[in-house]
Amino acid sequence: MRAGWRFDNSYARLPNPFFSRVNPSPVAQPRLVMFNEPLARSLGLDPEALRGPDAAAMFAGNTLPPCAEPIAQAYAGHQYGHLTRLGDGRAILLGEHRTPTGERFDIQLKGSGPTPYSRRGDGRAALGPMLREYLISEAMHALGIPTTRSLAVVVTGEPVFREQPLPGSVLTRVAASHIRVGTFEYFAALGDTEALRVLTGYTLERHYPDRAQAGNPALALLEGVMERQASLIAQWMRVGFVHGVMNTDNMALSGETIDYGPCAFIDAYDPAAVFSSIDYHGRYAFGQQPGIAAWNLARFAEALLHLVDPTPETAVAKATEVLEKFQDRFRANWLEVTRAKLGLFTSEPDDELLAEELLRWMHQAKADYTETFRKLNPDGKLPLKDDTVFNAWHARWTARLARQPQPRAEAARLMNATNPAVIPRNHEVEAALAAAGRNDLAPLERLLSALSRPYDEAGQPAELLNPPPPGTPICRTFCGT
Repeated sequence: MRAGWRFDNSYARLPNPFFSRVNPSPVAQPRLVMFNEPLARSLGLDPEALRGPDAAAMFAGNTLPPCAEPIAQAYAGHQYGHLTRLGDGRAILLGEHRTPTGERFDIQLKGSGPTPYSRRGDGRAALGPMLREYLISEAMHALGIPTTRSLAVVVTGEPVFREQPLPGSVLTRVAASHIRVGTFEYFAALGDTEALRVLTGYTLERHYPDRAQAGNPALALLEGVMERQASLIAQWMRVGFVHGVMNTDNMALSGETIDYGPCAFIDAYDPAAVFSSIDYHGRYAFGQQPGIAAWNLARFAEALLHLVDPTPETAVAKATEVLEKFQDRFRANWLEVTRAKLGLFTSEPDDELLAEELLRWMHQAKADYTETFRKLNPDGKLPLKDDTVFNAWHARWTARLARQPQPRAEAARLMNATNPAVIPRNHEVEAALAAAGRNDLAPLERLLSALSRPYDEAGQPAELLNPPPPGTPICRTFCGT
């Protein structure tokens, strides 16, 4: 199949402990149900060559593209605070595609059969969770948030058995890489300092080349990852995204959002919002995400300590110095995006208080997060219900806008470019996935089309611009394993 693949598989050239070589398990009747033509073009691939039966067989793992070297990667992870040895239990990395401009992307099949890390699992995936990842990852990309992306979804013609038989599916995921905090934890748990040294150098060269020649590579990597995570989590908070399963194996060192299992977007603002069916204690609640990111980074630092400095006390002191910067970096990133959400171009000492007062009111009033920010009006009109607390806040905000040199029209443009009009509302996502389960992809395609231009209200279906109707059940999300 002449699709334009250009594989150069640097990870597969690392030592054997990093992965296991394994081929995808063939499926009975692969059929393409979703294909991301814009992504294919951006990768330098030929979309027409990736549509027919031969392409479906490739996206299912029945055949391999030229020069692919399929492997399952080894890693560990703190899952809800407990370290576990994991690895790609239902995913196989075909290799790294090089675009015509020289960018490198992992091409991974998710749901492609058992691997040495499957722990007696079937290595398969159901259609619903793979369509959810396709939908949400593409929505995040359109929102301007670093993310893995989805190239294709196929159905396999075979059932998978969970609580009930479900249609089997394989997702093709595209990522800057699949190197995780858990990848480093895996070798730290084995006490393999040399593997950690190799992995540190490889990750720096691949994702932080400007830091590759640093005098202390491990410390340089820790600081680079810390800075990207501080930015990424602020972007999640900007749009009301709840990852739902921020285990250390789901923190990518590239700074991309990875793994769209029990994720969701908040409707009414609530820092304690949880959607995952298994997050019983709210560990990964919306407002907990900055703190959990810091916790994960601490686990990353622990895995690097032997490389940071041979003296344990000195290593801890150096790593702690980097980790202590996270909260300030996150807060600076959060304040920057929140100023933009409020139409503020300039900086004043009370801006953080102004933002926090609005969020406090939103929480008490159970105001919708997306709608509230989108309807804030810099021209002085009150866009929301008559509320004494909100009205007083609105007066302070409009006075703040008046103290900056930019005209109100520019503030409005900034706000509309920062505050989405359309997000993947949970009830709409569930309805579209339910229809897809009945072989009706039209609602999913309609939702994808709307989410591809999230900041544009023109021509959007009215129901996608509004919060869920009163009485809509709270969405519960699942990992899909």
